Amino acid sequence: MRKSGPPRGLISYLVLELLEEKPRYGYEILKEITEISGGHWEPSYGSVYPILYKFEDEGWAERIEREDEPDRKYFELTDAGREHLAEKRTETGGKAREFADVILGFYHVYVAFATDDRFETGAPADEWCFDDTYSGWIVEQMVRHHERDFGEFERVPDTPEEFYGKHGGSWEPAGEGSDGAGRDGEDADGEGTDDGADGGDAGGTEAEGQASDD
Repeated sequence: MRKSGPPRGLISYLVLELLEEKPRYGYEILKEITEISGGHWEPSYGSVYPILYKFEDEGWAERIEREDEPDRKYFELTDAGREHLAEKRTETGGKAREFADVILGFYHVYVAFATDDRFETGAPADEWCFDDTYSGWIVEQMVRHHERDFGEFERVPDTPEEFYGKHGGSWEPAGEGSDGAGRDGEDADGEGTDDGADGGDAGGTEAEGQASDD
């Protein structure tokens, strides 16, 4: 069970991969990440730019000048950055379960807003609302993407306990096990995530203080 926000280090990994492809500037990276997410998620300047500055400080990336765009801050991956990327690929490859927990966790909250009498989430007439219509649309999109990328979708009859037993780990509902995060966006060790939840100036000191690459 994941007890905080998006998997730690997600944006850092995406930035590394995008810089490995070619030199890029911050806004271009933001748009690329938005495209990768299917247009459903865009991190803030206050998450991407501090990561770029940290990469520069660590020697993983360096700024380059382009004669055709002298006013833009382009960053290029260094040899040390490629070595770091190799480590991050292995690290990120082990986070598939964390991704699943985030996706399922937010969907459960969505359904709770639609069905649990404790929540009164009224919506304006021209806005989406929490109900079975939109829940069905979300599930339909997941199935369509699965069939587009992996082939025909087949229902999985396993219970959570059975599935986890077959594929590693154990099913642990919320509230059972370790203490986990203290407050939203923090892991048990008190270090923040780089999920882009906070905004901030693109190049200012306030934004720089929010970055994390672990």
